[in-house]
Amino acid sequence: MTAPLRQHLLFLTTFIACGVLSAAPPNILLIVSEDNGPELGCYGDPYARTPNLDRLAAEGIRFNRAFVPQAGCSQSRASFLTGLYPHQHGQIGLATWNFRLYRKDIPNLPRSLKAIGYRTGLIGKLHINPASAFPFDFHEIAGANFSRKNLSDYAKHAATFINTGKTPFFLSINFPDAHDPWLRQAGGLPKRPQTGAEVKAMPYMGIDPPAMREMIADYYNSLSRLDTLVGDLLAVLQRSGKEENTIVVYLGDHGADMLRGKRTCYEGGVRIPLLLRWLGRVKPQTREELVSTIDLMPSLLAAAEAPPVPGLPGRALQPLFDRGPVAWRTDLFTEYHTHGAGNYFPQRAVRNNRFKLIENLLSGDAHPDYEATLSKIVGEAKLSAPTDTLDPHAAIAAASPEVREAYARMHRPPRYELYDLKADPYEFRNLAGEPRHAKILKKLQQQLAFWRAQTNDPLLKDENLLRLKAEIRSVKNKKTAKSRPWGYPDYFFGREPAPAPPAKKKNTKKT
Repeated sequence: MTAPLRQHLLFLTTFIACGVLSAAPPNILLIVSEDNGPELGCYGDPYARTPNLDRLAAEGIRFNRAFVPQAGCSQSRASFLTGLYPHQHGQIGLATWNFRLYRKDIPNLPRSLKAIGYRTGLIGKLHINPASAFPFDFHEIAGANFSRKNLSDYAKHAATFINTGKTPFFLSINFPDAHDPWLRQAGGLPKRPQTGAEVKAMPYMGIDPPAMREMIADYYNSLSRLDTLVGDLLAVLQRSGKEENTIVVYLGDHGADMLRGKRTCYEGGVRIPLLLRWLGRVKPQTREELVSTIDLMPSLLAAAEAPPVPGLPGRALQPLFDRGPVAWRTDLFTEYHTHGAGNYFPQRAVRNNRFKLIENLLSGDAHPDYEATLSKIVGEAKLSAPTDTLDPHAAIAAASPEVREAYARMHRPPRYELYDLKADPYEFRNLAGEPRHAKILKKLQQQLAFWRAQTNDPLLKDENLLRLKAEIRSVKNKKTAKSRPWGYPDYFFGREPAPAPPAKKKNTKKT
């Protein structure tokens, strides 16, 4: 046997022994829930009843510090499917308000996986414009289903898709819970709902009036119902015989729609549950590294051995699959733009292992979402407890001085908010004006400015910031938003649309 042949056989044997040639490409099951932070049993929440998600966490990785780039449904979903920040992909507000990607040819997970032979499926809402940019082969339950109708259909459609064919699949399942309305029971789930006497409000809200407790209980009931549906889905996967070679990822699309949660850059809005299981390939563990959902696209493409998409700001999570210390990012960035047309208040934020800085780009303005969120909570609380009367202003006024100050700051934010997350994990005390924190303030300001320049943030230009403000605030309702396209995808990067050619004059000469 010649030396080159021996070398080739040795190389081939090594590859086979490592499972490189023998292993089939993994299936990918991406499970997405609505509007919930890490209020799960596996994250230590004392009121959560989530045995199926707890079991999934025990069998894989629980990322203890996982975040979304923006705490909004469309914005977050566009980010984990493209691997980009909202200011990079363009979906800066809700799809239902006609906000959209800058370009329909931006690379995304279903397109990249489809290109290498994956079957692609979507169950539940996409919520990104244009939908045609995401070429799923299979799509069922296209709406949000906030009425929670026919909840068993999620598992039924999943079984149909998973069991059709032997080629590897990418299936994204998007459940309606725990989005409002927080229903105490739907489809008989949960079998034994919790009541307000059994729960307390999330600590980051800073208030916990009795009139709000039934609403909080129904939020937890929504999570319990979600957990049952996830259990049904995982049972479908197990019965298919494809569980061993399927990467299962579960995440919330952002934090709960509570006070100081959704539509903010606070931890209650951007911190999420993120679980990843890959049996035999991922060591069960808890990781404390700062991770973002923009890391999912490079991670899943690498696992599928798909060509990487150049220029993505995230990084593959594979170094965290084994136990032990890993050199990882020390800073993580989030942002906010708007939700519908009534929530425009752009922010940028950076955090490290201890401190967090939020920059409010329209400091001095009243935050338009503040009163709207208080009113929304009153309405939701009334649905859960019709005979109770919630007055959030009174509850805030009765809170501790630091909580009162936090809500006043949220109402009319300063330019900078600096928090020590070790000493103040719920972000009640702004340290930006304290001389002893001037050094860390300056450091984080520099890091934030560098990241914004590096990622080509269009709102670095004041003219874009103010033009977007005028454009969004000129729209009063969804009907108006849907009747005309937004202009920001053109003027953000100097791509103003060409003027329309002059209309031809009608020939008025009589013939």
